[in-house]
Amino acid sequence: MILCITHSNDFYNIDIFFEYLTSKNIPHFRLNSDRMNHLQKISITENSFELTDEYGNLLRSEEIKAVWHRKAWKITVPEELDKDYERIFLNEYGSLRYNLHTFLENIPWINPYEQERKIDGNKLYQLKVAQRNQLVIPKTLFSNDEKKITEFFYEHCNGKAVAKLHGVVEKSMSGENLLSTTIIDEENLEFISDIEYCPMIFQPYVEKEYELRIVYLDGIFFTGKINNSEHVDWRVSPGNHFWSAYELPEDIKSRLTLMMKEMGLYMGAIDMIKGKDGNYYFLEVNPQGEWGMLQKELDFPIAESIADNLIKRMKTNEQ
Repeated sequence: MILCITHSNDFYNIDIFFEYLTSKNIPHFRLNSDRMNHLQKISITENSFELTDEYGNLLRSEEIKAVWHRKAWKITVPEELDKDYERIFLNEYGSLRYNLHTFLENIPWINPYEQERKIDGNKLYQLKVAQRNQLVIPKTLFSNDEKKITEFFYEHCNGKAVAKLHGVVEKSMSGENLLSTTIIDEENLEFISDIEYCPMIFQPYVEKEYELRIVYLDGIFFTGKINNSEHVDWRVSPGNHFWSAYELPEDIKSRLTLMMKEMGLYMGAIDMIKGKDGNYYFLEVNPQGEWGMLQKELDFPIAESIADNLIKRMKTNEQ
């Protein structure tokens, strides 16, 4: 059985994934990460665990042979719970979820759980690994220090910088509920004084030809190009944007493959931009990044390839 950890509102990508597994006669189970709370019955011992989900479906640890960690969402708190107990509720259910995940660490995952946590929560580490593998990165500062930010702006940004949060409000490809990236110039640099309340990442603004969303899957690349040269982020820019298939240069593929292997990731959604200076700039990799638009608009068999990867590794692990 392949376990897919996702959330209760997930659709399309996961539907294709399950349809493909069904066509291959591979059993599967959907576990909604946001519902790993009072709606599910979970018992873990030192040797096994048993879970009954919100629909009454039973899952036993010994049945699980591989895991796709598709999406991790915040655990839902019941409306009737007293606010004084909310933090305890989230802490204890978070611990229960973590123990369940790590119980399965010796079977194939996309991606290995601890590696994914490390990479997803550390953008500066991503940039360091990318640079170590000869990828071009923008000069970067993560800070809450107004003085250091101002110095960085005048030293590296040539009058125009990008400021963004380390994380986002929601992991969304539509721009909905997404806190947009901000452009900083000399006129609004004076408003940076409130930075102590919210540290941000700062980079020089790179004049670009286009943006790339690259889905890496264990040495395979699915790359979409979107023309958005006038705005900092296509997800929150006005107008309609259309994806086209794109072939990365072989040297960029090789460097990205080395980077992903060093990070210990089988899969990730990589954001890069092609600068007007001819460079390919690595921005970040999101281990759980969205790619449904590439499958839908460009007919990339991403969901099927994820399933094939897990099936292959699952069978190898059983030998």
